[in-house]
Amino acid sequence: MDEAVALGKGLLLGEKPAVVVTPNAEIAYEAMRDPAFRDLLNRADLILPDGAGVVLGAKILKTPLKQKVAGIDWAANMLRVFAETGTPLFLLGSKPGIGELAAEQMKLRAPGLIVCGIRDGYFKDEADVVEQINDSGAKALFVCLGAPKQEHFMFNHQAELTSVRVMAGLGGSLDGFAGTVKRAPGWMIKLNLEWLYRLIKEPKRFGRMLRLPKFIFAALRQRLKG
Repeated sequence: MDEAVALGKGLLLGEKPAVVVTPNAEIAYEAMRDPAFRDLLNRADLILPDGAGVVLGAKILKTPLKQKVAGIDWAANMLRVFAETGTPLFLLGSKPGIGELAAEQMKLRAPGLIVCGIRDGYFKDEADVVEQINDSGAKALFVCLGAPKQEHFMFNHQAELTSVRVMAGLGGSLDGFAGTVKRAPGWMIKLNLEWLYRLIKEPKRFGRMLRLPKFIFAALRQRLKG
C-alpha cells in the first residue's frame, strides 16, 4: 500500500492525466476473454490488485504480488495526500445523492480536502461530463461507473481532461465512502473473505462471483501449459 500511495503521489506531478485501474478477479477474468478490454487495463499507469483472487492467480503463475491493494483503501489514503497538497478532487458515479454523502465522509477522513465537483453516474452525454470536470479545475478524479465502463470513460477522454493529473476507476467505492454499502468486518478482510460477506449481503451477485473460481481455474490451466 505504501508503494502504491507513493506512486500515486508521483503521478500527481506528471504532465498528462494518469490512469489508475483496480482489477479484481472478476475484472481480470473478463479481461482474459476480451482482448480490447485487456489492452486498456495494460495501458494504465498504475494497476492495483484489488482482490485476493488476483493475488492468488499471480502466485499460481509464479509472478507473485506483495499483497492485495483494495482500490477503496488506496483511495482513502490518497484523500490525505490530496488534502495535504491542495489537490481538488472530482467525484463521478453512483446514484444521485451518493456522491454528496461520500464527499462529507471523505472530508471527515481528510480535513482540508477540496471536493470541487460531483456528478452521478446517470448521464448520456459524456462530453457534458468532461466539460463539467474541466470547468471544476479538478486535478484528481474518482470514476465510479463499474467496469468496463469506467475504464473506457477514462481512456476515451484522457486527452480532453486538461486539468486532471490522476484518475482512478473505483467501481462502487463511493457507496462505501458514503456508508450506504457496508464493507466486511476487518477480520473477514484479513482472511480474504470479503467476497463471501458481499455474497451474503447481495445474493444476486452469485452469477458474477462465479468469475472468481473461473479465473483461478484459468490461471491453473495457464500454469500447466507453461
